[in-house]
Amino acid sequence: MSVTKIDHIGIAVKSIDESLKLYKDVLDMDFKGIEEMTDRALKTAFIQAGDSMIELLEPTSEKSTIAKFLDKKGQGIHHIALHVENIQETMESLKEKGYRLLSEEPEKGAHGTKVAFLHPKSTNGVLLELVEVDH
Repeated sequence: MSVTKIDHIGIAVKSIDESLKLYKDVLDMDFKGIEEMTDRALKTAFIQAGDSMIELLEPTSEKSTIAKFLDKKGQGIHHIALHVENIQETMESLKEKGYRLLSEEPEKGAHGTKVAFLHPKSTNGVLLELVEVDH
């Protein structure tokens, strides 16, 4: 199991368009585009930040987990995503060490990635996402 870098930091927002003004227009960061994930009732926007990214997360339904997060905690950091080479192996290693995952198998993430989340109760209150880029 090896984490190679911080892949991205996920930020829950009410409006991607409004939030992009800071990152794209004011900070002049490289905007990579918007992707809608209908299965998760979510729109994402990625902004390049050196070797990592910032992911803006906007709910498209009141039933999405991001909408619930916004209702409970407001806008702000939702998760930290760690890039791993082999997500299945990493998940198995974490389970063996007693960490709680939110799913038994990797799920489809944005841009064709495989993702899995660790429960914040087993990671000192931080929602961690594992990300494997499909080559």
